[in-house]
Amino acid sequence: MSRSSGSASEEKVAIFIDGANLFYAAMHLNLEIDYTKLLRCLVKQRQLLRAYFYTPVDNGNEKQQGFLLWMRRNGYRVFTKELVYLPDGSKKANMDVEITVDMLTLARYCDTLILLSGDGDLAYAVNAVAYQGVQVEVVSLSSMTSESLIDVADSYVDLEQLREEIQK
Repeated sequence: MSRSSGSASEEKVAIFIDGANLFYAAMHLNLEIDYTKLLRCLVKQRQLLRAYFYTPVDNGNEKQQGFLLWMRRNGYRVFTKELVYLPDGSKKANMDVEITVDMLTLARYCDTLILLSGDGDLAYAVNAVAYQGVQVEVVSLSSMTSESLIDVADSYVDLEQLREEIQK
């Protein structure tokens, strides 16, 4: 524990989930995630300060809208960004800046920050949070995780190791 000298139950944790990254990792594992179990698994006996979920949205997708409403009502703060359609037909909605700003803002209030993403673009932000004395745990699928992100984290957990605890 980095900031609190008390027990694990006094340790404050903030969770940041890169929704698109987690979605593709789960798809790769053929895993349907139970997001209530996911929170419980990540928090353990610690105190949850906030759980953020960042995702691109397609406003025409009613199933996705229902899922996001459920997330909002079950302990997650959901941040969305409209999908941008590129000339080659692909879609994109990069949320790295939002995740970075929120991690840096909340770092002063928590002892441990948990990032669910394998995106190497977040390595610099993770390093900046660690310099503030916050423990950083990264959770992602090893085959989809940047080495630079693993290198700056205090600990790394392969999402596959959590399968039994978080699946529906």
